[in-house]
Amino acid sequence: MDLAAPIEEVKGIGPKTAEVLHKAGIFMLRDLIYHLPRDYENFQQAQNIADLKPGNVTVKARVESINTRRVKGRLTLTEATLRDKTGAIKAIWFNQPYRAKQFSEQGEYYFSGNMQLSYGRYQLQNPSAVKGDEYDAPDTDKIQPIYPARGSIKSPDFKKFIKTIQNNIALVPDMIPNLPGRADALLNVHFPESVEQAKKGREYLAVEELFSLLLAARLNREENQKLHTAPIKADMEVFKKFVAKLPFKLTNAQRLATWEIIQDMDNEIPMNRLLQGDVGSGKTMVAALSAYVAAKAGFQTALMAPTEVLATQHAESLQKLFGGELNIALLTGSTKRKPELKKHIKAGEVDLVIGTHALITDDTEFKNLGLAIIDEQHRFGVAQRQKLLAKAHTMPHLLSMTATPIPRSLQLTIFGDLSVSILDELPAGRQPITTKIVSPVSTAQMWDAVEKELDAGHQAYYICKKIDDKGESELKSVQAEVKKIAKRFPNYNVAYLHGKMKPAEKDEIMTLFAKNEIQVLVSTTVVEVGVNVPNATAMVIADADQYGLSQLHQLRGRVGRGSAASYCYLVNSSTDAPTKRLREIERSQDGFYLAEVDLKLRGPGEIYGSLQHGAMDLRIASITDTKLVHRADQLVKDFAKQGYNMVEYKELSASVRKYQRLTTLN
Repeated sequence: MDLAAPIEEVKGIGPKTAEVLHKAGIFMLRDLIYHLPRDYENFQQAQNIADLKPGNVTVKARVESINTRRVKGRLTLTEATLRDKTGAIKAIWFNQPYRAKQFSEQGEYYFSGNMQLSYGRYQLQNPSAVKGDEYDAPDTDKIQPIYPARGSIKSPDFKKFIKTIQNNIALVPDMIPNLPGRADALLNVHFPESVEQAKKGREYLAVEELFSLLLAARLNREENQKLHTAPIKADMEVFKKFVAKLPFKLTNAQRLATWEIIQDMDNEIPMNRLLQGDVGSGKTMVAALSAYVAAKAGFQTALMAPTEVLATQHAESLQKLFGGELNIALLTGSTKRKPELKKHIKAGEVDLVIGTHALITDDTEFKNLGLAIIDEQHRFGVAQRQKLLAKAHTMPHLLSMTATPIPRSLQLTIFGDLSVSILDELPAGRQPITTKIVSPVSTAQMWDAVEKELDAGHQAYYICKKIDDKGESELKSVQAEVKKIAKRFPNYNVAYLHGKMKPAEKDEIMTLFAKNEIQVLVSTTVVEVGVNVPNATAMVIADADQYGLSQLHQLRGRVGRGSAASYCYLVNSSTDAPTKRLREIERSQDGFYLAEVDLKLRGPGEIYGSLQHGAMDLRIASITDTKLVHRADQLVKDFAKQGYNMVEYKELSASVRKYQRLTTLN
């Protein structure tokens, strides 16, 4: 069958529906088939209301009462009382006013949703609802898939589309050599007769994903070994004298990472190394030492940062560090006399060029680029990295840096083709950050503590999950909270920052905050990776239980960068007792430990999503499932022994190429 057939060929998908699907990245039949259920409603396991426990539940009940009211402007709240022979429970829907007219007084319905404690009472949150008589016939399958909505296209629509192409799915060819059963697995996921059947189908598709990923890593490693470049030989006597003059002592981790880089660069095979370090571990210093070695060997270095503010900060700090020993230039969108500076770069008169995307414009040329450094590499796409590497006459050595600690298991699987250096020590002088979990109804003491920091001349961050109050969520938003904070601290300058602002606006706000012209910054997570503001000593994270541990740790790392004691307050989104997960970050400041915990609890999406903007695209597989990883790895080894013959597996070739682009040099 033709998996590349356009979705317009599916019955029921007209031009308007196709347009919505296209915006969601669903263009062809394969995309639709792999739009998999996120969960299942299991009407075979309906419970009595009296027996319900918190979590995902299903009940069969009638609607005793229901009403809809408007709250917070556009938000509507529909509340119902559901009753069966054993008791009653509240159900609540956000922005679904049609629910008020959906139910008859006498009819019974299956309700499936998440039961949780909210404002002191248990209730069903946004449950689905289906007429009981539709599923009570003995020949009716009661395991129903729930598909992720895409725009105006909801789960029932996807259920209808998938049902239409059920016969097509049965003809889907296998994609992985020596792994038959792909069509059956897809049918079991979309049309399961039992929960166990759906689970087995997902396991097959997980191995399929992992196979492509691991095969790509293996091929990347082999391809990178075939490349050639000019070795950069370190003058160790000169280097040791420079290190001895530094006003601080390098950590052992910094020394080891620098030595690994020096050895890598003294090779005809180009270095492809990932330098990962916890927040404040000194990655920039290692990058600076690498650039120093390159400069003394007669090579230029380009250091690309994601924002103008960060690039400027790097340039200022490294100019102080080298004290004129290296010729350093800053190249950003707002750099004055750019043509003149680019002439100097082209002539080889600049040793280290620090910049933003301006480094990869067509008119930026280097005489002898030997080392490319990408700071916060997850902020750049594959094409941008390739453009930077293309600035060299021969393939340069590449050093990528990330502040997101990557669990060891994830390194071996995803970055198996990369060399990895780890900075797991903090430089002397870094202060531990006191972290406290706060109930949303007990914040008075927290705000008094923040005010004490402001009165002492320090600054604070306040992090919100949302930009505004649109949508059904009750989570805190930047635009609403900035007004409250401004009233709470009338004697201080309060400003806001979020991802939808123009780059120039964001840079201006961060610059003013860095200069202490703004004392309280209300922001979304765009400050997760940003400039160094040593004067910021307090951070409040609203709805902290809605974040992954790795991201909370990254956010917390914005404070504690100076000599003063610093504080991070994690405000729960409800009055429920803090979860064990949140307690972990309260008691630990080890980013690598927290990353491992996050991986076990939330899967790789939380971690890898912040590394490559979701480029990994693992929809089913979990890196923590060692059995499936081992199974996929063995299949890859078997395939390698057969000579990687992909002639019969065109779809596999396309899948592998996507993953190969993540870390390969060429």
